Amino acid sequence: MKSRLVIAVAAMLISSVSIAYSQVASDVDKAAKDTADATKTAAEKTAKGTEKAADKTADATTEAAKSTGHATKKAAKKTAHGTEKAADKTADTTTNIAKDTGEVAKKTGHGIKKGVKAVGHGVKKGAEKTADDVK
Repeated sequence: MKSRLVIAVAAMLISSVSIAYSQVASDVDKAAKDTADATKTAAEKTAKGTEKAADKTADATTEAAKSTGHATKKAAKKTAHGTEKAADKTADTTTNIAKDTGEVAKKTGHGIKKGVKAVGHGVKKGAEKTADDVK
């Protein structure tokens, strides 16, 4: 009877071990499924976040391009205006210099005319004196 009791206890222990192992296998399987679900959820959230960031980056890039284009257009207009003003000032200055040059040329011409008359008069007087001395 003792041996039957030992065999019965041994059989119960052996069967409980297989039940315990099956429970462990079930727990590992459940943990693997939970991990897979958590990984899938994290991947979906990451993808959605990346998509939102890409959309925001595209919007920001579009706005920056618009701002740059607007600033470039303004700069071009200002440059054109500045160039026009510089050209006007150059034209005015050139006109003033031309007038001044004309006046200087008139004065120079008048001075040369007076000098030529004076030299001619001096030559004439010198010639008359020479003629008088020669006579």
